[in-house]
Amino acid sequence: MVITHHGGQCFKVTLGDLTLVFDPIAKGASLPSVRFGADIALISRDNSAMNGAEEVTYGEKVPFVISGPGEYEKAGVTVQGFLSNSRFGLEKGKEKGVNTIYSVELEEMTLVHLGALSDTELPKSAREGIDEIDVLFVPVGGEGVLSPADAHELAVSLEPKIIVPMHWSGMGQPKALDAFLKESGNGTEKTDKLTLKRKDLVGRDGSIIVILP
Repeated sequence: MVITHHGGQCFKVTLGDLTLVFDPIAKGASLPSVRFGADIALISRDNSAMNGAEEVTYGEKVPFVISGPGEYEKAGVTVQGFLSNSRFGLEKGKEKGVNTIYSVELEEMTLVHLGALSDTELPKSAREGIDEIDVLFVPVGGEGVLSPADAHELAVSLEPKIIVPMHWSGMGQPKALDAFLKESGNGTEKTDKLTLKRKDLVGRDGSIIVILP
């Protein structure tokens, strides 16, 4: 699979002819909207920075849209969505909003996208439903999602093979990514795209990979 970052929390995952996207950016968001075709679109939060399913309806591709908790299967991809909380983009007077954590199984690997999570621990349903994590996408920007320090603590506790920080490009607190990387204290890889096969996970233990948009 090939994973590319399109700003904010938007990641495109390509496997041959199949394209999956997490949190596509809609028109009208503070970030540039995306424009490509996807077969599956996963939306963690009903906010223009993350709910652009129309923008990934392109050419002959009309995405199967997943926008909440539950179990789903499409084109050989298995998805579980878990209800959690977010403080990102709240209307005045609200203390928390709905966020969906996604666990996706494909090519014998498990990707977990935490969405705009603000809770410092996973909900019980997610803890029980998610086993071994190969790639963890974690928001690090603060301002309604996990702070860099809380993001690092949670990510390490989940023991993924690879940690991919998000919610730092075009959103979040200034220098949130730097603060997150400082928390880790370990070497960090930076790449324009992450090409990954099952065998590439051997020897990985919480490796932090920054995918540049």
